Amino acid sequence: MHNCQGLRIGPLVVAIVVCALGAARPARADIVRLSHGRTMIVDACRFEGDKVILLLPGGGEVRARRDLVVEVLPEEVPRAREEALSALSVSPTAAAPLATGVVIRDLVDRVAADVGVDSRLAHAVVRAESNYRPTAVSPKGAMGLMQLMPALARSYALDDPFDPAGNLEVGLRHLRGLLLKYDLRRALAAYNAGEGAVSKYGGVPPYRETQAYVQRIVAALQ
Repeated sequence: MHNCQGLRIGPLVVAIVVCALGAARPARADIVRLSHGRTMIVDACRFEGDKVILLLPGGGEVRARRDLVVEVLPEEVPRAREEALSALSVSPTAAAPLATGVVIRDLVDRVAADVGVDSRLAHAVVRAESNYRPTAVSPKGAMGLMQLMPALARSYALDDPFDPAGNLEVGLRHLRGLLLKYDLRRALAAYNAGEGAVSKYGGVPPYRETQAYVQRIVAALQ
């Protein structure tokens, strides 16, 4: 078992990455992108004050300044687009004639009411995520009306992520959970960029895409 505890970030980053990759791979992990451009796989990444703590596969941890970590992504992200396109190719919904815009909008209203999310917010998010296209797939592998990542769809046992009703229910339930945890702007940022990014920056992260996303939806509600 490799144990990298005590290694310092700096000249030894390469050694840390090699150690982390050489250890037994966890069932679930995170990918962290570092400020100098390298990435590494960790069991978990958490932020405490001005420090970041990286828990390494196989044991041990690395503590460093929090600005070392630029982004935290689920390990599934590098494979997500391939997985999403595979799901699209076998989706019964995708093979059927697409619902009209009126039908989709009525469905958004109904699911939002069932889940307990304000209808105006639900429409603003769907418009920003997919522009009401049930078979939309993003370059990062997000799927359907609410642009669900494959890992999120699996966590809700959603068999067909391109089914409009199922996609909306999962996405809006996830959004409602974020709204119970954060204020509106942080909840939207967490939906777009992940809770890890919101935790790192203590609010909306300084990602151009995320900031524009939050601003667009808040403006639509006003």
